[in-house]
Amino acid sequence: MKKALHTVAVFSRLNTRRFFRDRLALFFGIAFPVIFLFVFGGIFGRDSGVSFKVALINNSSSSQAQTLVSDIKHNKVFKVDPVITNLSEAKEKMNRSQLDATIVLPPSFGEQGQKYPTGKVQLLYTQNNEQAGQALSSLMDSVLTGLNGKYVSGDRPFTVESLKQTNNSLSRFDYAFAGLLGFSIIGLGIFGPINVFPELKKQGILRRLHTTPLRVWQYFVSTAISQTIVGMVSLGVLFAIAIAVFHLHVVGNWLEILIWVILSIIMILGIGLAVGGWARNERQAAPLGNLVVFPMMFLSGTFFPRFLMPEWLQGISNWLPLTPVIDGLRLIATEGKTILDILPQFGLLCGWMILIYIIAFRVFRWE
Repeated sequence: MKKALHTVAVFSRLNTRRFFRDRLALFFGIAFPVIFLFVFGGIFGRDSGVSFKVALINNSSSSQAQTLVSDIKHNKVFKVDPVITNLSEAKEKMNRSQLDATIVLPPSFGEQGQKYPTGKVQLLYTQNNEQAGQALSSLMDSVLTGLNGKYVSGDRPFTVESLKQTNNSLSRFDYAFAGLLGFSIIGLGIFGPINVFPELKKQGILRRLHTTPLRVWQYFVSTAISQTIVGMVSLGVLFAIAIAVFHLHVVGNWLEILIWVILSIIMILGIGLAVGGWARNERQAAPLGNLVVFPMMFLSGTFFPRFLMPEWLQGISNWLPLTPVIDGLRLIATEGKTILDILPQFGLLCGWMILIYIIAFRVFRWE
């Protein structure tokens, strides 16, 4: 057993050194994700301020509340989410930057006062959307001006109260960053093996290795170790730039982030080992690799949030291998969850890992 582990260690060092000596591999493994980081940061690092996505929760049955709801929905500045029906759901979406604010009409809104109906609108927003909250407060004040004018010219029976939520929330860049990490893990785990293995077969290197005592499991473990080391360097660079340049908020435990990243790299690497190990040449590897990779890249939340998809498509994307990777990274790194809090994602990741490596061992060919 000691000799077998020594073989694994030797091949791990060889694979790691080969990566860092290959300029093309360094570009696509480290530099290319960094380029995407600056592209994503430029897009999501600042808000456009053209319109505001809000939740509208009406707890009042008064006619004044119905009028105000109609005015808000017909105002182009407000994009009301029609799905949200309760405050807890609205707060959860605000924390994930899926909403800019929540407008709440309390049950007392529109109740008859001494002279005329009165009411106070509650405008809830998070710390990361404080500017949006202030802008929305002014907008709501202008909307209420029309309603106040129906009853009195001087007093203001209907007012708006802005309430900043004290809990942490994600910026748009925080939310998008997890998808970028998933993109980097795909590049390391899948494109690496499907490019390297066919070339090694073409040169006869794997065939010569097959004549040695080297076993498939040793080769897989050594490859997983080397790719994990490379992945830690690549993702470490991404985290450093995101924190220093784009002010990424990392609220999760770094040890749990590390564990999740390692598990994710190993799981995704299994796909690359299966495709690259099965393909005899580049003509077989490239199309099959693209067939596997592109659905995950576009449906797992890599480039845009999955909550924008139709519900039936979200149901399908929930079961893709990359989805628990990205969701887990987002929940741990930027929402402060622990691995125990995300057991569904953890179970799905482990299930895919077992299935993928069973397939990889069965289809691997030395030549």
